[in-house]
Amino acid sequence: MADSFMAQWVYTDTVKDHFINPRNLWKEGEAFEADGVGEVGSLACGDQMRVGIKVKDGRISDLRWLTYGCASAIASTSMMSEMAKGMTLEEAYHLTPSMITDALGGLPEHKFHCSVLGDKALRAAIDDYLEKNGLDNPYKGSTAKIICECKGVTDQMIEELVKTGKVSTFEELQNETGASTACGKCRDRILEELNECLHIYGK
Repeated sequence: MADSFMAQWVYTDTVKDHFINPRNLWKEGEAFEADGVGEVGSLACGDQMRVGIKVKDGRISDLRWLTYGCASAIASTSMMSEMAKGMTLEEAYHLTPSMITDALGGLPEHKFHCSVLGDKALRAAIDDYLEKNGLDNPYKGSTAKIICECKGVTDQMIEELVKTGKVSTFEELQNETGASTACGKCRDRILEELNECLHIYGK
């Protein structure tokens, strides 16, 4: 029983390294002039993330981050920061939690949600940079995944509704979007996405 319990908490050496020696931390008092800043999460749910980026010639030239979260959140964001530097804005926008987790050599299943904070904050920082500079955002729609095919509801629609406080329950989401009111096959996926967003944004 003890061995089974301990196995759930085994982290790879890469995860441990990025937790103990996090890269690109946004240190207090550091003169880092970010071109774009993204924030996700909430202290109410225990995880909050801020990412700042510098952009040069359409690429992320430098990046800093700050998080209040668990070891997995720290390690995954540290890895994300290393992967994103040097990427084009398009490449960075399409950086996924699975890519970050794979680079870490895996995370315990119950900690996978920690890896979604970094990529969402990174996308928010890119959104902020493009908006501040009056530039079009051609990437936003390309990363959306359809969750409810009957009503065309995407994960980004659900995220935006939760983030802006318009929905906090499954019933409210149904009323707002019509999700899972036709065939109903997407109900579990809708609930999973909704609960993930509620966790991240602390609603």
